[in-house]
Amino acid sequence: MVHMASGRPDAAQREAARNLEIRKRLREVEDAILARTPESSPEPSLERVRRIMELLGDPQRSFPVVHLTGTNGKTTTTRAIERILRETGLATGRFTSPHLHNVRERIALNGRQIDPERFIATYDDVLPYVELIDNEARAAGEPTTTYFEILVVMAYAAFADAPVDVAIVEVGLGGEWDATNVADGDVAVITPVSLDHTRLLGSTVEEITLEKRGIIKPGAITVVGDQDPAVDELIAERVAEVGGAAKREGVDFEVLERDQAVGGQQLTVQGLAAVYRDLYLPLFGDHQAHNVATAIAAAEAFLGGGEQALDIDVLRTALADLDSPGRLEIVRRSPTVLVDAAHNASGVRALRDALSDSFTFVRLVGVLAIFADKNADDMLSTLEPVLDHVVITRNSSHRSMRAEELGAIAVEIFGEDRVDVVPGMADAIDRAAELADEGGVAGGVLATGSITTAADVRALLGVTEA
Repeated sequence: MVHMASGRPDAAQREAARNLEIRKRLREVEDAILARTPESSPEPSLERVRRIMELLGDPQRSFPVVHLTGTNGKTTTTRAIERILRETGLATGRFTSPHLHNVRERIALNGRQIDPERFIATYDDVLPYVELIDNEARAAGEPTTTYFEILVVMAYAAFADAPVDVAIVEVGLGGEWDATNVADGDVAVITPVSLDHTRLLGSTVEEITLEKRGIIKPGAITVVGDQDPAVDELIAERVAEVGGAAKREGVDFEVLERDQAVGGQQLTVQGLAAVYRDLYLPLFGDHQAHNVATAIAAAEAFLGGGEQALDIDVLRTALADLDSPGRLEIVRRSPTVLVDAAHNASGVRALRDALSDSFTFVRLVGVLAIFADKNADDMLSTLEPVLDHVVITRNSSHRSMRAEELGAIAVEIFGEDRVDVVPGMADAIDRAAELADEGGVAGGVLATGSITTAADVRALLGVTEA
């Protein structure tokens, strides 16, 4: 018997059409979000977000929060806390920024970025409330909801809808006026504070700390990474004001031992409640060991107020599975290509020390693209001792410094014979690989200068998961 085609699409065709429609709608949503005021130009007010959240029923009040700020190490520490808490059996929400490739990376449920359908549905759910507040703002001649603010609203709505048992939330910028601060953290985490975003946060470490310590809420436990004494003092002052408790690195928790291991390092950490031995961490650098120690203390603080030890097998499993894309990450072999999102002086110092600590390249070639508003002189000077040659280029952001301008700075620091200027990123990577391979030595390539630089190189080399 011959079966005639009915003319109706089969299941595979219907699924393909559905996926096409989802992709189309996802692009529309992402474009609409991107059209808002960018996160590099935040509006210092919580009023818009507070009012939207009230209209939504304050979803950020429906789950406990671990809230993180600091200058460097926030994303890795956020990911480590989330991974530990998830391994204990909790349903988790994670919010980080910025993203590498895909804005959905910022909102994660149980360790996985929010899927396209849920992202679209969440946007559609919150948009009427956002538009209501935006219309009122326009009528009053005030700023409307920004790119970052709507993502925060979406994250908190998605976490409440899931629902999650805990949200681990990284600030976008600062603390006091950051949109994430409409939530009250049961645990506040402050990673090392240093100078960055001085145009927006203040020109001294003390001014920046005053902004960042604003995430510390009444009754919260504050877990404090290693800080300058002036920063410690300002944090302690805030903790006392709100009647909380502080747990400080070097006093209440610390890295006791650290040894190199294949693909990472082996740690012993003194936590708040116990000593944890034989912890394998598949990340490089002393700074990552300290980030993880802070994460362990934060997990202890959340789960048992810092008085209950974590299960050692749970902790070992969580850390062995931890990743932090774009943070001294190997994205290719032969030659080895590393990417790192370091974008300020303290981040570059940590990167320099980690390179010396964890790698033994005969020749290391840097591919550098830096935003125009950063202190390129300081960053390049810090990296000069560990780079044999640099290829200066430009990344895909409009904020990127012109290659010729950055190249002139590099020549002053490295000398003309150690600098190539190659404006196109793909060509710059090819040139750096050639230089690394010269003479058949075990050379490597390091691409750094901003998270956009790291993202561009990952994408060019076919690594787009984060």
